[in-house]
Amino acid sequence: MLAFVIDHLLIFSGWSALLLVFLLPALESSVFLGFVIPGETAVVVGGFLAYEHRVSFPGVLAAAVLGAIVGDSVGFWVGERWGDALLGRLPKRFVKPEHVVQGKQMITRLGGRAVFAGRWVSVLRALVPGLCGTSRMRYRTFLLWNAIGGVTWAAGYTLLGYLAGSAWQRVEHYTSVASYVLLGAIVIAIAAVVLVKRRRQAARDEQTRGQPAEPQGQSVPESVTDGVAEA
Repeated sequence: MLAFVIDHLLIFSGWSALLLVFLLPALESSVFLGFVIPGETAVVVGGFLAYEHRVSFPGVLAAAVLGAIVGDSVGFWVGERWGDALLGRLPKRFVKPEHVVQGKQMITRLGGRAVFAGRWVSVLRALVPGLCGTSRMRYRTFLLWNAIGGVTWAAGYTLLGYLAGSAWQRVEHYTSVASYVLLGAIVIAIAAVVLVKRRRQAARDEQTRGQPAEPQGQSVPESVTDGVAEA
């Protein structure tokens, strides 16, 4: 499937090529196409087509940025409307439960920054926008980080394809490997944060249990009460 798309991308030029550079990132999270075809593949190929002067470099960059932002926004609204019910119906070979858990943990720990971090991991890129909608994140927050991630991601991969030239296939392969390495690093970082917080909470609980109970109040000596009564 991926080879089929790449072959068709390579024979296009002009507006038809730019349309595909827009569509593949746009469909990643809106219809979960990213589990089959990573959007960065189209962007890298677009950069290569710009290298061959079959499309303009600014045109590829604009198409990739718009595709990333529009597609993730649609994914956000889909998650807000249908949420976990839709994810539960997707094939498990594409949407693995552990990836859903990792995406939710990212959103819990990072907030809007999870949108930026997820943009650089192909597995999470298709999930995070929908999970942000499910988590009821404010769209304004989502859009800010979506735009930052979309612009930097599109610029990076377009430039990569342009500079790689005829070696773009090797570069694209390495970017896929790097994406999974980054996913592993994020999972390890989240696990480390959770472990540290649990240990700190356990230490606070232990310290609280070791402290003596505070007196409920001091009793008034009988001599004082007798004196008050006699007065």
